[in-house]
Amino acid sequence: MVARFAGRELILDLGMEEKIARILAGFARRLRFDAEALREANRKQAMVPRGAATIDPAGTAPGLVVPTDGPTVIVLPGPPRELQAMWPVALEAEPVRAVLSRATPFRGYTLRLIGIPESEIAKTLREVDRKTDLSALEITTCLRGGELEIDVRHRDGADTAADAVRAAVREHHGRYLFSEDGTTIDEQVARLLRGRRVGLAESCSGGLLAARLTRLPGASEYVAGSVVAYSNQAKSDLLGVDPALIERRGAVSPEVAEAMADGALERFRADAAVSITGIAGPEGGTKEKPVGYVCFCAKLADGRSLARDPVIPGGRQDIRERSALLGLHMLRILLTGAEAPL
Repeated sequence: MVARFAGRELILDLGMEEKIARILAGFARRLRFDAEALREANRKQAMVPRGAATIDPAGTAPGLVVPTDGPTVIVLPGPPRELQAMWPVALEAEPVRAVLSRATPFRGYTLRLIGIPESEIAKTLREVDRKTDLSALEITTCLRGGELEIDVRHRDGADTAADAVRAAVREHHGRYLFSEDGTTIDEQVARLLRGRRVGLAESCSGGLLAARLTRLPGASEYVAGSVVAYSNQAKSDLLGVDPALIERRGAVSPEVAEAMADGALERFRADAAVSITGIAGPEGGTKEKPVGYVCFCAKLADGRSLARDPVIPGGRQDIRERSALLGLHMLRILLTGAEAPL
């Protein structure tokens, strides 16, 4: 399709074919596939528009930079690991550099919020637009994993409009705004935990909070440990939760969540703890405690705590992943003393 658009003949790049063949030969040896059959099947990946610049593959698919009479077309594989590795090389290709040399750079920022729907941001933007011309801005909003991201991009000369958007979001939605510099909740919590140790007690989230906290390098400095206490017995044996309390209040209850946090503080000799216990579904809900009902407790060794028990929408995996996210935000709120939007 790109060759047809560019009006260029599609030809076999013998050098690229050989590079791909060497990569496939390694797969063939390890997995005991027929190397020649793989080569035949993947020869089409070495077909390139005549005159295009090629980019060596990070996987098996090469990239292309194809000049045309109009735009310059960059073709890259879709898997993020491959695309991200090949993108800088694509930017250094002469046709791309020629285009970028004529371009006016974009500037911008990313805002991140939690606990607010996109409709509220749309309303705020409409109000700002009545007073300030926003036509020079590119504004995108995206609800990603339970958080709302606002990307504002602009060229030189539109700083006043961009500042007006930031100021309006801060004024109208400050309690929900947790990042004005683009930093993620994971990065913020990692920074807040410096000099502290956190212990985790998870039930319905099954270790997803621990996975997020340990995703960044250096997590061993602040993550003391985690207990996935899925059964009532594990809650009692591993975290010291009184079986009578579980019997009286239920395993999914604010009281048990607090007892789990106390157990994590004690067992890990931690400075902070977060506990999560809930009903991820699709079964197990009741009228009083429906599917999605999750109890949280974030607690510090000095006794300060924050507890919440929302009903989280979505399917089982949505509930589990959003529980881990909310656990991070509760820890952030507790450590910073910020106003809780949840």
